[in-house]
Amino acid sequence: MQNAHDIIIRPVLTEKSYDFLPSKVYTFIVDKKASKTEVKQAVEEVFGVKVDSVHTVNVLGKIKRQGAHEGRRPSVKKAYVKLKKDSKGIEFFDSITQ
Repeated sequence: MQNAHDIIIRPVLTEKSYDFLPSKVYTFIVDKKASKTEVKQAVEEVFGVKVDSVHTVNVLGKIKRQGAHEGRRPSVKKAYVKLKKDSKGIEFFDSITQ
């Protein structure tokens, strides 16, 4: 198993992710090889919260062009982490919404 800080790469800070915050659903970019169970354990370890469920999405990188040449941005894996009702929120996100 990987280190918990290697599994969670960064939070996703978008309007859509902000809409999920009141229902205690947080969005992260995670390691492509990480399973839902590993993501759950990593979030619980790093933030000290209780996770209810994890949904993952593999996002294909966008096609970008520079003149006649075409390439892709890197693909990523997103995880939507829902916390249990009795769990406290993640402080990093709480400071953003206030």
